[in-house]
Amino acid sequence: MNPEKITVKDGELQIPDNPIIPFIEGDGIGPDITSASMHVWNAAVERVYGGKCRIEWKEIYAGEKAFEKIGSYLPDKTVDAIREHIVSIKGPLTTPVGGGFRSLNVSLRQILDLYACVRPVSWIKGVPSPVHHPEKLDVVIFRENTEDVYAGIEWVQGSEEAAKIINFIKDEMGKEIRPDSGIGIKPISVTGTKRLVRKAIRHAIDNNRSSVTIVHKGNIMKYTEGAFKIWGYELALDEFRDQVITEAELWDQVMADDGVTPVTKEGAYASLRGGKPAGDPNGRIVIKDRIADQTFQQVLLRPDEYDVMAMPNLNGDYLSDACAAQVGGLGLAPGANIGDYTALFEATHGTAPKYRGMDKVNPGSLLLSGVMMLEYLGWKEAAQAIRAALERTILERTVTYDLARQLEGVQPVKTSEFAKAIVANLP
Repeated sequence: MNPEKITVKDGELQIPDNPIIPFIEGDGIGPDITSASMHVWNAAVERVYGGKCRIEWKEIYAGEKAFEKIGSYLPDKTVDAIREHIVSIKGPLTTPVGGGFRSLNVSLRQILDLYACVRPVSWIKGVPSPVHHPEKLDVVIFRENTEDVYAGIEWVQGSEEAAKIINFIKDEMGKEIRPDSGIGIKPISVTGTKRLVRKAIRHAIDNNRSSVTIVHKGNIMKYTEGAFKIWGYELALDEFRDQVITEAELWDQVMADDGVTPVTKEGAYASLRGGKPAGDPNGRIVIKDRIADQTFQQVLLRPDEYDVMAMPNLNGDYLSDACAAQVGGLGLAPGANIGDYTALFEATHGTAPKYRGMDKVNPGSLLLSGVMMLEYLGWKEAAQAIRAALERTILERTVTYDLARQLEGVQPVKTSEFAKAIVANLP
């Protein structure tokens, strides 16, 4: 079976039975969790497809290992390989805080135009949680990946460039900024907004989800995040009119004076939550919006009212981590950066360098990112098998230290031992 590249034909991914998939091992704990996860991915594909499918792994370099081998933290060959092979996966990469080189994660997203950070968040049975009903949270967050304050357009306090911007804004726009300020610019575009919301709505349609919530701070930042909301609705109604209904339209239908009261309509709508209908009885995707700070409260108090969520970059960064905390933390939070076709799946946590080489940490984030990757390939049976085996392993209380310390009387296993237990539980 000769390995083949994934290709795109007529707007569709063409997945061979033996795709070449580049991987970046990552820094810190990267080698430990990559090795463990790869053991599970390979075993699941072999078990489910009986040798008819197989991933041909191709190692590429970024971060500390790349610098040691090549002299660059992000070699051009690495970027080219990700672009050429379309689907890839990586462990965590080091980025200094407050100085040094720019975030490699952000650089990869922007260089490759991977504009959608996709973060599914749902609870796995047996995982300790700080909330009473973690099972109620089942969301997929679509975070815009290339704009907002993450665009990297900023100037240090006291610099000539910062002074020019401050003076320009004062002289030309009549707005005062303290002269000892650092300056950053927050761009949010029609293009960036609409392609992100388009991908979120398509995901909702393809996966039988009930709603897409646009999360924004448009009550304060009216021409950036407020515009994100407006453009999101425009995209939904222009491109998906027959498949969506806005929350306002749905509420108007419920309250229409047609001789049927909202109370008697309640059965058709499943429930009326917060005085508004929870879903469309005709199966259309409900498009709604929420203020960002309100959303942080509601994903705790009324998590089952949310399904797919689309938001600008910074909101998505905060909210995805806050949601992950409800279902066990970043150690079990998968993620992917996806463009029109190119997809880079990744662990969502940091490198945890103090645990480097200790065979200790939970590989769950990278493992489940690989599950997302298998789903992206169309290998859903293998993806489902891994998730089922992971859940069974946790329910058996065979867990790494991060979960063991939250479970009474449980002794932790090593990263590699956790992976072997998952493989043993594959259906």
